[in-house]
Amino acid sequence: MPARPPPPARPWAGWHHLPPAARATLAAVLALALAGAGCSSFDATFGKQEAVVQFQPQTPNSVRLKVRAACSHVQQATPEPLPTSRVAQGMAAYEVRYRVDHASDGDLAKLQRCLQRFPSVAGIDFSGAGGS
Repeated sequence: MPARPPPPARPWAGWHHLPPAARATLAAVLALALAGAGCSSFDATFGKQEAVVQFQPQTPNSVRLKVRAACSHVQQATPEPLPTSRVAQGMAAYEVRYRVDHASDGDLAKLQRCLQRFPSVAGIDFSGAGGS
């Protein structure tokens, strides 16, 4: 009886043909790749920081805009753009927000000191853009 030729090699036969050390290495590489992708999206979402100014009740938008302009000189504390849509223009109260993604503790302190000069400012909420 003639000898049978070996079966053709399959380019990918699954995990069970890999030695245990190779499986562990591949699993670690995949985990690191997924973790890296997760961290970059985490940073893109949660790395954004903002300062939201709370005003006394009934503070008119004209005063809010004056406060926004007066404290816009603080480095690394950039006022967010004014709303332009018709819905936003009809808002009862404009919310003053500063992007402080790259602000140092000193920059945040300067912003806080500037805002506290105004009696209409009730407080400042430093948080992530997602509300964290």
